Amino acid sequence: MKIAIINFSGNVGKTTIARHLLAPRMKGAEIVSVESANADEQEADALRGKDFAHLQQYMLASDDLIVDIGASNVEDLLVLMRKFKGSHDDFDYYLVPAVPDVKQQKDTANTANALVKIGVPASKIKIVLNRVEDSENPLKQFSSLVSFLAINPIATMTEAAHLTDNEIYQRVKQDGRSISDLASDKTDYKALIAKAKDQAEKVALADKLAVKRLADGVLPELNACYTALALK
Repeated sequence: MKIAIINFSGNVGKTTIARHLLAPRMKGAEIVSVESANADEQEADALRGKDFAHLQQYMLASDDLIVDIGASNVEDLLVLMRKFKGSHDDFDYYLVPAVPDVKQQKDTANTANALVKIGVPASKIKIVLNRVEDSENPLKQFSSLVSFLAINPIATMTEAAHLTDNEIYQRVKQDGRSISDLASDKTDYKALIAKAKDQAEKVALADKLAVKRLADGVLPELNACYTALALK
């Protein structure tokens, strides 16, 4: 399965969805980042939007691929996909992350519309509601997008395909492990804290326990979101 994660807006959670929602549930899938020249150089498999010919070759030779497309590269990529007629069919699905901010909701709608214009069917465009507040119904926080899709049914959006706002996604950047790895950690941190010799060690262990608990809490939500997307 080959999935593109795409949105005209930045900071909507594309990398979170690639690394923590998709990769652990698509065993063996590789993540490829399409970033601008000044992107994080730590991304070993980063490409620029204008390198679409190379990306296309790479995709055709791969069985399972997650392509994380940086916002600054979306326009270039869509232009080139129009030139390489039929290349949009190389992706099984396009996931479009959305966040509640009104501008980002409009950008999400525009992204879905741009995909349809190059020939992507609505059934292959799936919206992931991200950074949802726990206290409200997810769809209420995306009223602009709900209204748009009611008139223009060009993408699939379901309440169950959502992720709540959670500090774990920032914490894992510092820890280096995936949420799945953290949740499966069997370390008895409470016992280690009891045996710790000084306060600094206790605090460090308590922080690891806190991250583990956050991972335990968010893992069922990630599983439910992935199931709701019905990627086959």
